[in-house]
Amino acid sequence: MIYPDRGAAGRALGERLEHLRAADPLVLGLPRGGVPVAAAVREVIGGDLDVLLVRKLGVPWQPELAMGAIGEDEVRVLNYDVMRHTGVSDDQLAAIEDMERAELERRRRILRASPPLPLKDRTVIIVDDGMATGATVAAGCEIARLHEPRRVVVAVPVSSVEALHRIRSVADEVVCPLVPRALGGVGGAYRDFHQLTDAEVVELLSESR
Repeated sequence: MIYPDRGAAGRALGERLEHLRAADPLVLGLPRGGVPVAAAVREVIGGDLDVLLVRKLGVPWQPELAMGAIGEDEVRVLNYDVMRHTGVSDDQLAAIEDMERAELERRRRILRASPPLPLKDRTVIIVDDGMATGATVAAGCEIARLHEPRRVVVAVPVSSVEALHRIRSVADEVVCPLVPRALGGVGGAYRDFHQLTDAEVVELLSESR
């Protein structure tokens, strides 16, 4: 199963989320790649669309491999298994975290044109374009819980088996149509997996409002 692009993946995902339509959900995309998926989910099931700002902490010599993630509200999640396996030092972790916090702040200034929509007592659907380790989505779940939503649902078009197992312990429901036995990378599930620009994300959010 290969998705043509993130929009197509979001529409396919939305069909799996029809049972949440009546809940008037708040669909939260993880920038950048999760936002077009989330926008397409919202087209299918309705509700509101916003972003949840999270940054992956990548291993210095293998940036796509997450050793943790940080997000708004000072949330920080570490994957100690990855850190042990790769031998990342505390100084290396601190350097990556400083860099990613600066990027998180930059994105907040650009993408937060208006205050975030309230999560309290809402059914929240956290959407990304896929999960390899699950660290970024786990951080997103922690951020969401701080705002006392009624329910936290994670929805992704593709995931590794390991990430799915990890996220099931922190979300009330996980929806994922594609779980290959071996996930070489999230991008392998898409024909078009281009790097989105801030402008593309801003446009999607502006259209939704």
